[in-house]
Amino acid sequence: MKSTTTNKRTAPPKPQKVHFIGICGVAMSAVATALWQKGYKVTGSDSGFFPPVSTNLSNLGIPYYPGFHPEKMIAPENGGAPDFVIVGNAVSTKNPELLYVQEHKIPFMSYPEAAGEHLIKKNSIVVAGTYGKTTSSALLAHILKHADMKPSYMIGGVTQDNSPAAAIDAGDWSVIEGDEYTTAKWDQRPKFAHYKPTHLLMTAVKWDHADVYPTEKSYFDAFKTLITSVPAPKEDGTGGLIVACIDTETLPKLLASAKRSYVSYGKDEKADYRYENVTGSRDGIAFDIVYHGKKYNIKSPLLGGYNAENITGCFAMAREIGIAPSDITDALASFRGIKRRLEKRYEHIVAVIDDIAHSPEKTKSTLAILRSIYPGLIVAVYEPNTGNRTPQSKPLYKDAFKDADTVVIPRLTKLKTDADDPEKTFDGEELADVIRESSHKDTHYIDDDDALVKFITEARGEGDVIAFLGSHGFRGMIEDSVKKLAGV
Repeated sequence: MKSTTTNKRTAPPKPQKVHFIGICGVAMSAVATALWQKGYKVTGSDSGFFPPVSTNLSNLGIPYYPGFHPEKMIAPENGGAPDFVIVGNAVSTKNPELLYVQEHKIPFMSYPEAAGEHLIKKNSIVVAGTYGKTTSSALLAHILKHADMKPSYMIGGVTQDNSPAAAIDAGDWSVIEGDEYTTAKWDQRPKFAHYKPTHLLMTAVKWDHADVYPTEKSYFDAFKTLITSVPAPKEDGTGGLIVACIDTETLPKLLASAKRSYVSYGKDEKADYRYENVTGSRDGIAFDIVYHGKKYNIKSPLLGGYNAENITGCFAMAREIGIAPSDITDALASFRGIKRRLEKRYEHIVAVIDDIAHSPEKTKSTLAILRSIYPGLIVAVYEPNTGNRTPQSKPLYKDAFKDADTVVIPRLTKLKTDADDPEKTFDGEELADVIRESSHKDTHYIDDDDALVKFITEARGEGDVIAFLGSHGFRGMIEDSVKKLAGV
């Protein structure tokens, strides 16, 4: 199957209609928002809608509807037949709207193609890595906006200040989150293959997404291809730039195998930009960045010592492209972070945290941060993404929940795939068994949402934390937990 793209444009000559199949994906909604801001008529459909994405779409007035219905997609009240269609990477090849689009020869493309066509500028900063890329790309875009560089950008999340997740602006710079997951059902390349980086910020590389990358080598090879796509630096200081974290062995080895030079950051003493003296509390973090003997004092409202690494990478990239350190530190102090990234949904005696930690690696990191901040018991409610429900992911769960006191697996959201083969993925009870065997004895599977909320909210004490970890919306359980704790 091939997609058909339209000619490049800065704005539509008339209000063209673009329809998004699978609009409730964070990145899909980001592209939808950016095109809506540029004057396109935007509609969307999806199998389900979850905050904060659905809230953001509603606030903007972008119409969307549940399910996939060709008659709704072309209905007069929805603007008639679309001029072109953007398709989410989770959309089945048997999706009725996609089949209608193909049958009627309506131009369509994947959302990474759309982002590559409409958002990428002359200077393209791509932020990639196994973790940290959403916060880093959002923070970097925030820094460039603060410096009045008018960047275009796209991030895989909604910021705490409710800024759009994507925007197309007039400057020569773009910042885009480079996801390594597949582009579309018909295009198995990673999404970042479409973003033409001139500048690359690499956070870390650790094997993930076992459903797409069955071996560590296949995962690393995807990033090696990305690294080699960045133009080589020139003697006059022009050309491409790579900024990379050296706190793990894997990334320096990968860069060496790609034979690429780079500016380094991290806590390692050899780093060009080194962070040290990290202190943290429930109100944020403070630390120092040392560059060529000069020390910069950093304060940020972001939670978690790990964000010192993300912030240092953004500081390094921003300084390397010419932004004054004082402008960078001012921007850092005003960046409140991303929704569903250690987001406090409630805090009074007990804290309720919402985090998109949908893999064992991300879960382990998030729980370690919560353990360092809160003195009480930690209850983790966990729902993994597709790749971390497979038998191949089982070894990744070793010690993933060591910083939790209790683990709860809810009824898992049903996944829609081309070939619905339940033998290829764990159900909730099987996943609970895997976690009990590999990392945590006190693990429970509770398939009734009301019973789950009752279980996690009863007998909570001072300093306890209930952490919802996963990429789905938890079917209102977060809101219900907050109400019970608040006595509403």
